Amino acid sequence: MTTYDAIILGGGHNGLVTAAYLARAGRSVLVLEKRELVGGCCVTEEVWPGYRVSTAAYVNSLLRPEIIRDLELAKHGFEMIPRSPSSFTPFPDGRSLLMGPDKALTHREIAKFSAKDAEAYPKYEAMLTRVADFLEPLLVQTPPDPWGGVGDLLKLAKIGWKFRGLGREVGSEAIEILTGAARPILDRWFESEELKATIATDAVIGAYASPSQPGTAYVLFHHVMGECNGVRGVWGYVKGGMGNVSESIASAARKFGAVIRTNANVGKILVRDGVVTGVALDDGTEFLARQVASCADANVTFNKLMDAKDLPAAFRAAVNRIDYSSATVKINVCLDAPPNFKALPNSGATGVGPQHHGTMHVCPTMDYIERAYEDARAGRWAQNPMLECTMATALDPTLAPAGKHILSLFVQYAPYTLTGTTWRVEKDKFADRCFDVLEEYAPGFKASVIDRQVIPPPEMERLWGITGGNIMQGTMSLSSMFSLRPAAGYANYRTPVKGLWMCGAAAHPGGGVMGAAGMNAAREMLKAR
Repeated sequence: MTTYDAIILGGGHNGLVTAAYLARAGRSVLVLEKRELVGGCCVTEEVWPGYRVSTAAYVNSLLRPEIIRDLELAKHGFEMIPRSPSSFTPFPDGRSLLMGPDKALTHREIAKFSAKDAEAYPKYEAMLTRVADFLEPLLVQTPPDPWGGVGDLLKLAKIGWKFRGLGREVGSEAIEILTGAARPILDRWFESEELKATIATDAVIGAYASPSQPGTAYVLFHHVMGECNGVRGVWGYVKGGMGNVSESIASAARKFGAVIRTNANVGKILVRDGVVTGVALDDGTEFLARQVASCADANVTFNKLMDAKDLPAAFRAAVNRIDYSSATVKINVCLDAPPNFKALPNSGATGVGPQHHGTMHVCPTMDYIERAYEDARAGRWAQNPMLECTMATALDPTLAPAGKHILSLFVQYAPYTLTGTTWRVEKDKFADRCFDVLEEYAPGFKASVIDRQVIPPPEMERLWGITGGNIMQGTMSLSSMFSLRPAAGYANYRTPVKGLWMCGAAAHPGGGVMGAAGMNAAREMLKAR
C-alpha cells in the first residue's frame, strides 16, 4: 500500500492549488476527485455537443496573481479575456446603463441618470480601493487566533497598527463595509435608483440576503480588488471556459509530480489515536498519508467523512452552527442568437455588441431585489427574480458552434427548500418565469433558445458536494470570516485531528475562484513538516 506525504480530498481549484504547491516543494501528493473531471465548481463541460459550458463559476478576477506566477499557469493554457464594458443594465422605460472599465464611458452613462452620481462614482471606487488595499493582503495571510499565544497577539497588533494607518475616515468606512448593509451605503453615495440597483448585485450575488441586511456590504469591494492581465478591478472570461483555471492548475501539479485520480470518491477519513492516517474510498480502497487536506466543506468533512468520536464535542458544535443557506439557481442556455435588448438593439452581422460583453443585469430597482428576497424568505422562488446574465461567447467564440451562443444566468432568489412543493416539480416553472422576465427586456429571447440546463440548490449540492448548494462553502458574514473561519481557534487550516487540514473555501478567505485558501493551506502544511 502506497504512503504519500499528502492526500488532497477533492479536486476543486483550491485543492489543486494545494497539491501543486506541495508537489513543487518535493512532497509526494495524491489528489482524489469523485467526479470524472477536476475543478469542483470551476469546470467547463460539454453539456450539448459543441457547446463548452462553464456550468457553475462563470467569470474570473480574484484568482491570486501569486498563483498564476508561481505555478506558471500561462504555460499550462491559462489565458484571460478582459471584458469591456463590464456591465449592462436595461430598464423598463427603454433606457440602459453601461459601466466600466472605461472611466469616460462610465461617467457618460451614469450622467444620463444623475450628473451628481457621475461625479460621485470615481470617489466611491476610490474609497473601495482604499479599503481593498487594507483587506487584500489579509487574504493571503494565515489569520491569527485572538485567543492564542504571544505570536498570534503580535500578528493582531500588526493588523491593528496598519488599520490605524487608514485614518479615522477610511477606517470607519472599512468597518462599515465589513459589518454593515449595502443599501444604506449606496443610498448615502448615490441618488440614482438605476445605478444603486446595478451596484447592489455585487453585494448580494450568491448570498441569501437582501441589500438592506448587515454583511452584504463586504462583497462590494470585490469588484475593485481582483485583476485581469495585471489591470486591477477588471473582470474577465477565461479562454476556453472556467474549467481552464482548474485544468491549468492540475497540469502544473502533475508537472511537479502530483498524482490526480478522478472517479475516486472518498468515503472516510482514517484516524487513529487522534492522528490522521489516510483515506478510504467508497469501494474500500485505502490510501495512507502523513497529511490529509480536505477541499470539501466543513459539514462534509467532519460530519459525513469522520466518526464523531474523533472530534471534540465543542468543535463539532461549532461546525454544526455554520450557515449553508443558499438562494441561487444556475441556468445555462444555448442560443441561436444573442439577446436583442429593447434598450440597446443588436446591430451588425453577428448581433453581438458591447451590451453582451459583460454582465447583463435584470434588476431595475433596489426594492425589486428586496421583494425577490422576501419571496425566498417565505419559502417560494422569486416571482420577479434578479438575473445576472453573461455570454462568454461574445468574446470567446470557441465555446460554441459558429453563430451560436451560451448564456449563463445566475438567478436569485430561490431557497433550497420550497414550502409545499419540491424542486423536481418547480425547477422548470422557475426557469420559465426567468425566461419570461428576460423576454420583457429582450423580445425574441425565448424563440432563440435551443436548450437549457437548470440547476437549483439541491442539484448543486448533488453535483458539486456543496452543502445546501452554498457556493461559498458557508456564509461569508463577519461572524464566519477571518479568524472565525471555519471555527474559532482553527483558522490556521489545522483541525483537532493531527495531520488533517482544510484547504478549500470553508477556510479563510472563503468563496470565489481565488485559490488563496489552497495556497495558504499548502504554506502551513509545509511549515508543519
